[in-house]
Amino acid sequence: MLLSRNKLGSIRPAKHLKLDSMDAPATSDIVIINGNSHPDLANLIANRLGVANGGCAVYHKTNRETMVEIGDSVRGKDIYIIQTGTKDVNNNIMELLIMAYACKTSSAKSIVGVIPYLPYSKQCKMRKRGCIVSKLLAKMMCTSGLSHIITMDLHQKEIQGFFDCPVDNLRASPFLLQYIQESIPDYRNSVIVARNPGSAKKATSYAERLRLGIAVIHGEQKESEADEVDGRNSPPTLPKSRTMDVSGGVPIHPAKEKPPINVVGDVGGRIAIMVDDMIDDVQSFVAAAEVLKDRGAYKIYVLATHGLLSQDAPRLIEDSAIDVVVVTNTIPHEIQKMQCHKIKTIDISILLAEAIRRIHNKESMSYLFKNVTLED
Repeated sequence: MLLSRNKLGSIRPAKHLKLDSMDAPATSDIVIINGNSHPDLANLIANRLGVANGGCAVYHKTNRETMVEIGDSVRGKDIYIIQTGTKDVNNNIMELLIMAYACKTSSAKSIVGVIPYLPYSKQCKMRKRGCIVSKLLAKMMCTSGLSHIITMDLHQKEIQGFFDCPVDNLRASPFLLQYIQESIPDYRNSVIVARNPGSAKKATSYAERLRLGIAVIHGEQKESEADEVDGRNSPPTLPKSRTMDVSGGVPIHPAKEKPPINVVGDVGGRIAIMVDDMIDDVQSFVAAAEVLKDRGAYKIYVLATHGLLSQDAPRLIEDSAIDVVVVTNTIPHEIQKMQCHKIKTIDISILLAEAIRRIHNKESMSYLFKNVTLED
């Protein structure tokens, strides 16, 4: 589904179905505030809604404590806090929690957290003696006063179940699909590539919507904690029960043999488009691009919703076989774009603004999830 915008910033299909125009909401009881994570995105959303960005000062004292000062009255108003996750993730979280609690203690009517990229979303599974950090963060957000969460392309959709409040997990795929159709010449000669078997569902979703083929890269060096030494070396006691008669004690899993990297599917003479939910450390994308280039792909695109681009990602991308990296502006990456000319940005503020407008006017959110399947 393609999206276009009208003069007032509402979302509508590019072809036929026309949405109600984004009528100016009752601005007397809506307040948009933001922290220091992404002020540019907050200003874009406020401009599309036709409201002023609320007067909220967020700063750090000399001892690095976070201070929040809300200049305008929020009593009885609907508050929308725009705060995303960046490299300064822990400060981003504390700013969000303190802003939410400040609004709660100031008698705000409702407090909605607009978090385009949810921090710690990759830590959503139990890992040995660790913990599920996403669950902890969800509890902290709900306790601080947030009554609703708007986010985008969670790393795992099941994270929504950690929250005790409603969560709207928006999708950026319509914007990325529109980019493929409008900005990639001869995209019909493309193949959607999953850089590992875990990304095959997302790649299949893109391929079915674009009527393209799919390829899967198998044998990638995945991040694994299987080889880490965590002190669990003590052998189990020998069983005394007749129900288990295994010589040598409890059997252990044999070590995995990582196969050589291989491409399942034909990419020769085609445009390879790798899709994922985020780009953080780019080594795996660079390695996949080299394999695709060796297999005959003549141009390589990487599309993702969240462009974290950590460490020296811009330099690695610049020196790699990747031709273009396309990400949305859920995370600020202006510095990375100056370091690497291959990085392109898609503005998704119109989607977040439409979600805020619908929630504030108590309209259905179903249109924003039209044709969304479990694989998306």
